[in-house]
Amino acid sequence: MRLAARRIVATENSEHRRPEKHSPLEPEGATTLPGEPQADSSLAERPARLDPVVFGVAGVVALAFIAWGVFGTESLSAVSGAALKWIIANAGWAFVLAASGFVVFALWLAMSRYGKIPLGQDGEEPEFRTVSWVAMMFSAGMGIGLMFYGVSEPLSHFTSPPPGTVPAMTDEALETAMATTLFHWTLHPWAIYAVVGLAIAYGSFRRGRRQLISAVFEPLIGKKQANGPIGKAIDVMAIFATLFGSAASLGLGALQIGRGLKEVGWMESAGTTVLVLIIVVLTIAFIASAVSGVAKGIQWLSNINMVLAGLLALFLFVVGPTVLILNLLPTSIGHYFADAAEMAARTAASGGDAMASWLGDWTIFYWAWWISWTPFVGMFVARISRGRTIRQFVSGVILVPSMVSLLWFAILGGTALNFQRNGVDLAGASGQEAKLFGVLQQFPGWAGIASVVVMILVAIFFVSGADAASIVMGTLSQRGSIEPNKSVVVFWGALTGAVAAVMLMVGGVTALDGLQKLTIIAAVPFAAVMVAMCVSLAKDLRSDPLVRRENKGLEVVEAAVIHGTEQYGEEFALEVCEGNGNGNGSPNGKVAVVEPEALR
Repeated sequence: MRLAARRIVATENSEHRRPEKHSPLEPEGATTLPGEPQADSSLAERPARLDPVVFGVAGVVALAFIAWGVFGTESLSAVSGAALKWIIANAGWAFVLAASGFVVFALWLAMSRYGKIPLGQDGEEPEFRTVSWVAMMFSAGMGIGLMFYGVSEPLSHFTSPPPGTVPAMTDEALETAMATTLFHWTLHPWAIYAVVGLAIAYGSFRRGRRQLISAVFEPLIGKKQANGPIGKAIDVMAIFATLFGSAASLGLGALQIGRGLKEVGWMESAGTTVLVLIIVVLTIAFIASAVSGVAKGIQWLSNINMVLAGLLALFLFVVGPTVLILNLLPTSIGHYFADAAEMAARTAASGGDAMASWLGDWTIFYWAWWISWTPFVGMFVARISRGRTIRQFVSGVILVPSMVSLLWFAILGGTALNFQRNGVDLAGASGQEAKLFGVLQQFPGWAGIASVVVMILVAIFFVSGADAASIVMGTLSQRGSIEPNKSVVVFWGALTGAVAAVMLMVGGVTALDGLQKLTIIAAVPFAAVMVAMCVSLAKDLRSDPLVRRENKGLEVVEAAVIHGTEQYGEEFALEVCEGNGNGNGSPNGKVAVVEPEALR
């Protein structure tokens, strides 16, 4: 059979031509298919209107928890601790399965036919340059966490490996420590963020829906329910998780900056008053950044932070154990992929009480922590990703930050492990925030300057993250507006600082620990929400205009081939020409098969 590509699908007539400005649902040059839903008006043109139910309920609940923290700190800590213990014991398996499921789902989307679908109109350029895009989502996603755990986690796994694996303080323990750290900080956390970010970005910029987590569920529960009580409850939970997660990080950031002030000799100790002052300064800084706008504030801070973080890593790479660090790169990658399945399958059943305790302190804790942050990070990543394709989005959100995390932990962790193996007891340092400064103290000529850089990094990492968080809470409070009113952004920013400051003044580290527990508890319903979100997104993608046109094209060609074979045997051709309304290229998709002689 000879098949000439001369006629494939119906051509446009005057009623089907594209206007210059087209809907995200109808990419330029597309033919509208029967039954396609119509997109809402442009998100950029939608005015910011306060949702009194979402804003009011979230605000009241937040104030109630502040009051609980002020008047019943011990009660708050006890209740949240008991709830967390129950969750880890009874629902840990669900976190393990869900986290790995999100990795598989995100990678499948990138490699499937859906990967070429744009998060916006066809041909639309990305809003931010790739470097700035990566810097912003990295700072928002886990920047301050890298400062806390860049040294401490590899050290912890080296001195106390996962139960039933390898002996402590050995070469095998070093390999296991790096592989386990990468497991917690590379593909899994960023896949968790990617699922939420992709669902919101696709719904907002491709389908024209509001940039709300509740709007993602329209394909499953319908627009009426998504805009009703169920949707509002989802958005309230998102604000609640974002607010308390940000407050916990603000408090922890203040503790690390306070420790840095002590390490450089600027004060003997950082008491509650000093920590509160640090919180006030950071709060003012991130509110100022937030009201300046995402393009001016977060992008500028994130770019500065990437430069400073790069300089710190370069410094440790040059003056530290350079050869060991270089050796750790392939070794860590190899052991990570070799042990990935085993690490992803760890549950209490594989190691008894010891493994259950270890998982609660590390893997399950991390998965719950990442999930509790998805309303904030996912919405922010969606906000800055307009114009990317699904494949570009997944590659950028998962692979690029994972590679940066690999380099970061190889340099900081490798330097710390080298000192620990050579007799410097860094693992015994008091507090997670002290271990990084302990490494810097091993370079006497540079310790002071490097410690100041670390404090600046912690401050900017938090400011850029809290900046994004306050904008996201404003978006959730104002019916999905991507440019929320500054007064609402300031309100949520001030409340974030107030939560952290009150808890520090009342209970110090204990209160912050209680906040961490609350964010993990909040992850339980969001884990279920995310699973449903995957189902909703998959259903939504099946009806995407590009997918429909591709399916229609395949159907037309297949029908034409069958018809041509039946009418002419093996010798026929398909012709592409203007439609004339008689079925030969008409808008309903019918195709006429032409004898080869008619084409000569």
